[in-house]
Amino acid sequence: MTDQDFSAHVVDDHERGLFRVHRTSFTDPAVLERERREIFDRCWLYAAHESELPKPGDYITRKVGGRPLILARDQQGTIRAFLNTCTHRGNQLLREKSGNTKVLSCFYHAWGFDLKGKLVGLPGDDAYTAHFERDKMGLVPVPRLQSYRGMLFVSYDAGIVDLVTYFGPAREIIDHMLDFGGDDVEIVPGAQSYSMRANWKLLVENSIDAYHAASTHARYLREYLPDIGMDNSKWVGLKSFDGWRGVALGNGHAMLEGPALPTPLDGSAPEELARIRADLDVKFGKERAHRIADYHRNLFIYPNLILISFWRTLRTFYPVSPDYMEVEAWGLLPRSESDQLRHKRIENFLSFLGPAGLATPDDVSALEGCQRGFESLREAPWSDISRGMGRAQPLNTDEQQMRAFWRRWHAQLQGQRGDTDCNDHPERVLAAAATGVTA
Repeated sequence: MTDQDFSAHVVDDHERGLFRVHRTSFTDPAVLERERREIFDRCWLYAAHESELPKPGDYITRKVGGRPLILARDQQGTIRAFLNTCTHRGNQLLREKSGNTKVLSCFYHAWGFDLKGKLVGLPGDDAYTAHFERDKMGLVPVPRLQSYRGMLFVSYDAGIVDLVTYFGPAREIIDHMLDFGGDDVEIVPGAQSYSMRANWKLLVENSIDAYHAASTHARYLREYLPDIGMDNSKWVGLKSFDGWRGVALGNGHAMLEGPALPTPLDGSAPEELARIRADLDVKFGKERAHRIADYHRNLFIYPNLILISFWRTLRTFYPVSPDYMEVEAWGLLPRSESDQLRHKRIENFLSFLGPAGLATPDDVSALEGCQRGFESLREAPWSDISRGMGRAQPLNTDEQQMRAFWRRWHAQLQGQRGDTDCNDHPERVLAAAATGVTA
């Protein structure tokens, strides 16, 4: 397909304040193939956290951007990322999720590689001619690997901008979320791995959508919170997120942000929580500490990373097919907190998120329901994402943050390079209304 074939997938009408996405965007295999080539192959993708590789020789295996990877810390302490495929016959080199080793060895023909990727073990190497160049048969490194405050990102585009430039204004929000634990944070043992029969972009929308919370998660808000002794009055109803806002952060990054709501942690280790809050005032000053500690955020880093401050989690997802995605999530918690507080944080995380949580199954059901509904796209071809498009100050339940994602997605789908204007420009809607254009 040509670039032009994808131009009609999004209607972005600033004058009338209308934003529509054609539902073939969620169902067409050609769209997914284009996404893999123009989005996942050209963006920074979250891969792991340095805390998962604490010692020389530690490795983890993970699938990132559709490729199996090895991330390993060599004997000098440098973390490296390789494609998890033997250069001999292509066998997946490591099969365990994690471990510690001095040599990365393939069980098929026992080729061995050191932690810098060099081929160091070759049974029967006298069978090869002088033209066989061992130095060129090392593991294939990922074109780009970069760390930001312990968060490891990879890119398959060797020419991509550096990670800080890629984040743009979203970098400050990442800092706010990480500063709560200083640089002393770690991925806690274990991960959530699950799947759903829905298009990956539905989970992007869902992850930064406050509009659905009161209706979709009524069980958690109306039953679970009172059951554990919480006053749920500030959670129930559309006004429960008063003071929150959706924000476009440039080039597809976006967030939901608002004043911190009551949490199940509030009655846990009150003296420790008060000390942590006081320490933030001293370390960062009261104004910055207020931004760090007194707000909750769902931060979306384009194209597929969500940081959720309420549950101190990271979540990624990747499409296997147009109607099927795989999801992984981890807890990212301060090392210095007590065992009691950490236990409560993990409990809080598990009560809401993940396949056994009280809310994620609601989201899975909703997104899979959307995907089934797309079977009627010939008769009902468009999804509407227009809410709040003409508002100068969007409400918490508006959809500006989702439109930011879709604008970047649409630009990349058409092969556009460089920055993308992801803003609403409500002044154009208001100007058109004043001149009667929209009447």
